[in-house]
Amino acid sequence: MSDFIAQFFLALGLTFTFLGCIGLIRMPNVYCRLQASTKCVTLGTGSVLIGALIMTGFSGIGAKAVICFVFLFLNAPTAAHALAKASNAAGIPIWQRSDIGKKSK
Repeated sequence: MSDFIAQFFLALGLTFTFLGCIGLIRMPNVYCRLQASTKCVTLGTGSVLIGALIMTGFSGIGAKAVICFVFLFLNAPTAAHALAKASNAAGIPIWQRSDIGKKSK
């Protein structure tokens, strides 16, 4: 049963990684690409690490997977926020068709 759960998390991680890579190609500007890449890294790599933890159990490899998982979930969104803030400060415009900054009626 644990092999099935581990394979599920590995497949889920690969799916998120694949969809995130497609998002990097298809998104129109740096802000949308940051969102796609952050989802790709946190959900894709996080799921693969959870699958590795389930497969190996609480061994040395499992402990490293937990440490990487915690580090990843603390730093990836923070780094994406810093990049978005730096892009905004550098004057990179938001996509014209975006609803950000428009007042709703």
